[in-house]
Amino acid sequence: MNLKHLQILSDTLGISFKSIENTIELLEEGATIPFIARYRKEVTGTLDEVQIGDIKTQFNKLQELEKRRESVLKSIEEQGKLTDDLRKRIEDCYNLTELEDIYLPYKQKRKTRASMAREKGLEPLAVEIMTQKHVKVDDLAQAYLNEKVATIEDALQGARDIVAEMVAEDEKARMIVRNTFAKEAMVTTKVVKSKMEEAAKFKDYFDFSEPLSKSPSHRLLAMRRGEDEGFLRLSVAPTDEDFLKGRLSDAYVISNLGNKCGKPWKMPMNA
Repeated sequence: MNLKHLQILSDTLGISFKSIENTIELLEEGATIPFIARYRKEVTGTLDEVQIGDIKTQFNKLQELEKRRESVLKSIEEQGKLTDDLRKRIEDCYNLTELEDIYLPYKQKRKTRASMAREKGLEPLAVEIMTQKHVKVDDLAQAYLNEKVATIEDALQGARDIVAEMVAEDEKARMIVRNTFAKEAMVTTKVVKSKMEEAAKFKDYFDFSEPLSKSPSHRLLAMRRGEDEGFLRLSVAPTDEDFLKGRLSDAYVISNLGNKCGKPWKMPMNA
């Protein structure tokens, strides 16, 4: 039994380490939650069914995260890109979303505009542009013209595609967007007018909008169901997209004062 997992469960659920350990042992032996709650109070410290259910749910999530961690480590190692620092970050991560963010730049993906630009040798140009040390980017692009890159604009467009993918896969950018959506996004639904009569069961969502942070799971599920069945159009977007763009700009764009907000951008290790 992983002692680290037990401590995480204890800290997260506010239940003693020993009670967590004993409960998991009983669950792994095949005991049911009602049985444990009713007949093993002396072992669990009188935990009720809800607490035992929470332990089981969170323990299963940790088990799944561990499997995913092993898969991520194996994938990056096979690419020859697993550094000691990266290994430590992955091994110290106990949040699945954060783990996927770490892995994203190394994840094998289908062909994209950025990958095609890389195949044309434009990644060094994108990196140079990201350093923001050069004013005349046209002069930079000139050096990358070849049989696959006919014009300066072609070179710059390829570099833009690479930069866009770099930012999209950067943990910092993803966290900014995720936090902004969590705090400020609105969920909005509109009825598909041609299906208004058929969509009567979703009438509460014909013209509906509310903050995503205040929308309970059952309501979100109903809206998603209406969308899946073709009766509703659903969108989730921040109330002020310019504010979100500004936060991303602050994180990456060097100002006239020669600085930018947050930690310096670093070239992904897989580039």
